[in-house]
Amino acid sequence: MIRHVLLLGWKPEATSAQREAALQGFHRLGDHVPQIHALTARMDAGLAEGNADLMVTMDFVDAAAWRAYQEHPEHRALIENVLRPILARRTAIQVAA
Repeated sequence: MIRHVLLLGWKPEATSAQREAALQGFHRLGDHVPQIHALTARMDAGLAEGNADLMVTMDFVDAAAWRAYQEHPEHRALIENVLRPILARRTAIQVAA
């Protein structure tokens, strides 16, 4: 099992509608990308200054499934159409789970 963890930070000018579209976009990936075994996406609770804005975890059965997800058209569209316009920073890690 491979766990993919993302921490995303938005540009200051990102609107609440754009932020919500990003969150919902990740939730839709869980429904449309068969390689995703499990997905959690949550906005930061706002308890500390400087935190990431969105946390996403996804589980894949193996590295090949993770690689297929990376190229999946739904994933690529989310990046290009929703995330790229508002993304200020991104941190990711893949670990054996």
